[in-house]
Amino acid sequence: MAAVDDLQFEEFGDTATSLAANPDATTISIEDPGETPKHQPGPPGGSGREEDDELLGNDDSDKTELLAGQKKSSPFWTFEYYQTFFDVDTYQVFDRIKGSLLPIPGKNFVRLYIRSNPDLYGPFWICATLVFAIAISGNLSNFLIHLGRKTYHYVPEFRKVSIAATIIYAYAWLVPLALWGFLVWRNSKVMNIVSYSFLEIVCVYGYSLFIYIPTAILWIIPQKVVRWILVMIALGISGSVLAMTFWPAVREDNRRIALATVVTIVLLHVLLSVGCLAYFFDAPEMDHLPTSTAAPNQTAAAAKAS
Repeated sequence: MAAVDDLQFEEFGDTATSLAANPDATTISIEDPGETPKHQPGPPGGSGREEDDELLGNDDSDKTELLAGQKKSSPFWTFEYYQTFFDVDTYQVFDRIKGSLLPIPGKNFVRLYIRSNPDLYGPFWICATLVFAIAISGNLSNFLIHLGRKTYHYVPEFRKVSIAATIIYAYAWLVPLALWGFLVWRNSKVMNIVSYSFLEIVCVYGYSLFIYIPTAILWIIPQKVVRWILVMIALGISGSVLAMTFWPAVREDNRRIALATVVTIVLLHVLLSVGCLAYFFDAPEMDHLPTSTAAPNQTAAAAKAS
């Protein structure tokens, strides 16, 4: 058993003096909790990798997937499973709409706004609002164009609602589905490609369509030049959101495939915009003539030809 004298406390001098007396001694440094540790230099090229992770959304992706799996653990046939896709507050929806209207160069829309909590609430109601905006504005536009003409008889075209709904919802769901499948396929070929989830792609497409709601309302103005200026502005804003979101996901792929993917995304978006403008707002004039007026005109033209 140790003697009492051996258990007494002993004051030690300066660390440097002790190390000089005994060079082989082991020392342990205990830092003050209030002190901030000095930054340790990382391996070369680490900052570039961090930049790519930030742009592509790789950072904390495993943690996000784990949380998403815990959040959506209900069976898919239950109401609770689908309820999670609409679990979003008004502030988040407005923030994502603002992000789709003011795209930030070099920033990823999915990482900034979507990845923390992807939803279907915003895309669903944006598409629904856009459908009615296009159909109602198209009817009003044709009415204003032919207002004051004696040969014109206004007939509401309710079929435009169903046609607009088919076009908008098909674009907002089928195009993201095809793009998601393509990214998954390319991810199996090229390991560096980041594949977004289907829900994230639907979110990007849904929120990117918001700019067309005020654009469709302004298309009521019966001036083709104004309409084309508006469609170009809407295309520039929404197209840049899509391009800046999906270019980082495919840029590590073959150069031609990456460019072809982005060009296809933009061309489909242009086709949607120009097609809606041409069909709903630039209808032929004969479609608006009443049957009683158009029939005598056709009969007179046939008699004159004979």
